[in-house]
Amino acid sequence: MHGLGSTDFDSSAPDPYLDPTTGILRNLVGAITSKELAAAEADLVAVRVVQLRDSAYIEPSRDLREFQAIHRQLFADIFSWAGHLRTTDLVRPKNEPFCPVNLIERAAASISRELTEDNLLQGLERREFVEKLSYYYDSFNYIHPFREGNGRTQREFWNRVAEDAGWFIDWGKVHGEQLNEASQIAREEQNYQPLIVMFSDCIRPLDP
Repeated sequence: MHGLGSTDFDSSAPDPYLDPTTGILRNLVGAITSKELAAAEADLVAVRVVQLRDSAYIEPSRDLREFQAIHRQLFADIFSWAGHLRTTDLVRPKNEPFCPVNLIERAAASISRELTEDNLLQGLERREFVEKLSYYYDSFNYIHPFREGNGRTQREFWNRVAEDAGWFIDWGKVHGEQLNEASQIAREEQNYQPLIVMFSDCIRPLDP
């Protein structure tokens, strides 16, 4: 199944996001194999990321609305449901569930309120910024609001938060397996240390 990363569909019913003929996510680019879809995503999302960072204006609401706007910006060329909250429940490979569909909005509102009360991570020393970022990253990762594209949406969201707080996140130093493992430990054990170690390696002050 294409593009699921560390998640899978959680239902005995057919996954409505999948094309029953090709077995991959229904898409707007005419891809009929996982390889074709992955290649199209890589190219199209890369262009959309540049547009997002250079010119596209998205309100920094720092809540689910911003997540949806970023997701729509990144994936509008690929999925008809870009920017829409998922309608199916998802689990990790070990059957640990992400946030149930009916609780996504409530959970997102709660963690967004907490983030706002934390002054959007502004005015913090590096160590405290890294620790709080790890906590909030895990919290939003659990919510996992979209069927596909959650990781890339999170990256752009936290880039925006970090920049406003005076920090730069070098995602090039983050490896998929490391992130998946750190996220799993954070969720299962409420142990954020692996995420803290990971973010410690890739966060630096913005260039003056």
